[in-house]
Amino acid sequence: MKIVMAVIKPFKLEEVRDALTALGVHGLTVTEVKGYGRQKGHTEIYRGAEYAVSFLPKLKIEVAVASEMVPQVIEAITSAARTGQIGDGKIFVTSLEKAVRIRTGETDTDAL
Repeated sequence: MKIVMAVIKPFKLEEVRDALTALGVHGLTVTEVKGYGRQKGHTEIYRGAEYAVSFLPKLKIEVAVASEMVPQVIEAITSAARTGQIGDGKIFVTSLEKAVRIRTGETDTDAL
C-alpha cells in the first residue's frame, strides 16, 4: 500500500477528483496549504501599495491506494492537474504500513 500525495493548483481539484474517481479511487483527503517552489511567489498591488506574496495557495491531496495502482494514480493526477505553467505542483509517494477502517475493523487493502 502507498500514500500518493500531490500538491496542485486549487482550480484543478475537480478535474483531479474526477480522474481519480474514474480509476476507482474511493477516498481522498484535501488540505488547503501555502508554499512555493521555483515560482518563488509574486507581487501584488493592494490599495495602491505593492507587496510580495511569498507563499502561494495550493491544495494537498492525499490518496491511499494499493501498490499496483500507483502508476495509474500518478498518471491520472498528472494529466488532470497539468496546465503547462510553472507551479503545477508535485507528487510524492510514500509507503503505508497499515490501514484500519474504524467502522468495520477491516485492515490494509480491505480498509482502503
